[in-house]
Amino acid sequence: MFRIAKATTRLFSLARRPEPAVGQTPHDVVYAENKWRLLHFRGPEAPRERTPIVMVPSLINRWYVLDLMPGRSFVEYLVDEGHDVYVIDWGKPGPEDRYLRFEDVVLRTIGRALRHATDRSGAPRAQLLGYCMGGTLASIHAAVAGDPGHPLPNRVASLTSLAGPVRFHDEGLLSTWTRVPTFDVDALVDAFGNVPWPLLVASFQLLKPTLTLSKQLYLVDQAIKDGAWSEDFLAGYLAKEKWANDNVSLPGEVFRTWVRELYQRDGLVNGTLRLGGRRVDLAHVTCPTHAISFEHDYIVPKDAAAALAELVGAERVTHTHLAGGHVSSVVSKSARKRLWPALSQWWREATQPLAQVDARPN
Repeated sequence: MFRIAKATTRLFSLARRPEPAVGQTPHDVVYAENKWRLLHFRGPEAPRERTPIVMVPSLINRWYVLDLMPGRSFVEYLVDEGHDVYVIDWGKPGPEDRYLRFEDVVLRTIGRALRHATDRSGAPRAQLLGYCMGGTLASIHAAVAGDPGHPLPNRVASLTSLAGPVRFHDEGLLSTWTRVPTFDVDALVDAFGNVPWPLLVASFQLLKPTLTLSKQLYLVDQAIKDGAWSEDFLAGYLAKEKWANDNVSLPGEVFRTWVRELYQRDGLVNGTLRLGGRRVDLAHVTCPTHAISFEHDYIVPKDAAAALAELVGAERVTHTHLAGGHVSSVVSKSARKRLWPALSQWWREATQPLAQVDARPN
C-alpha cells in the first residue's frame, strides 16, 4: 500500500515539473530561407575534423531529436569528438508552402545547406547524414549530385542513411496502406493543402496502437520501483516525449510526390522517380555509403533501409544492422556506447583513401 501511495505521489509530481529543455548544444543560425534554417554547432574547442557533417532530419519531426538533451545528444557527442556539425531545421510550413515541390527540398534546400557548410569550413565536400525521411531525401540528393549529366554541384563526401527507407514495397503497414486502391493521395492533398500533422501522427499511432498505453505502463512501473525513479530517467523520458508530441505538417506537393512516386511506384528501386526532368539512379552514388537499420523498427523495416547498400554504385559500402527501435536506438544511452562511436569512426575513415583504411591493424 505504501509503494502504491509513493508511486501515485511521484506520478502527480510530473504536473509540476517544468517543460524539459531540448536542443541545448550551443549553435548559431548561419543561413535561413523561408521556414528552414541551417544550424552550426559550437564546441569548447575548434573542430579537429576538416570535413563537416550536414544532418538532414525528417520533414515531419523537429530537428532536436539529434540534440535531445545533454548526455543524450548525438550532436553534442560529435562536437566533443572534434566534428564540425550542421543540422537543417525545416521549421513549420505555412499555408503558402503547400506548393513547395519535392525537388525544391531535395535539390535546392539540401544543396544550399551543403554549400554553406563547405564554404564555411573550407572543405570541398561534406559528410551527409539523413535520419528517417531525411535519409531518403539525402540519398536522392547524393544520387542526383553524383549524376555526371546533372548540373547540380556534387558536395557530398559520404552518405549515411540512418533508418531511411529506400525500398518502399515491403511488408510494412505504411507501404500496405498507401498502396491500396482506395488511398487517394490527390484527393487528400487537394482538400488539405499541407497534410495536417494530427493526421500524420494518427497514422503512425495506428502502426502500433498499444504504444501510448505501453509507455504509460512503463512510467507507472518506474514510479513503483525505488531505484528507477531518478532525475536522469525523468529528464530523458520527458524530453523524448516532448519531441514525440512536437510535430509539423507536411507541404502538400512534397507529400503527393512522396506517396505517389515512392510508396506507390517504388521509384528508387524501379528507377521511375524523375527530378528536374532526369531519372534518379542510386547507382550514381559513388561516395562512401553507410546504411543503418534497426531490428525492431516498426516504421522503417530492415529491408526498406538496407536496400540502399544494394543499389548504390559506391565501392565502399557499409550496412549496419542493430537491435532496438526507430527512435530509442538513436537517442538512448546505448546509442552513446555503440552507434555514435561507430559513426564517428566511420566518418573519419570515409575521408581517408581506401588503401589506408584497408591497411589498419586488426
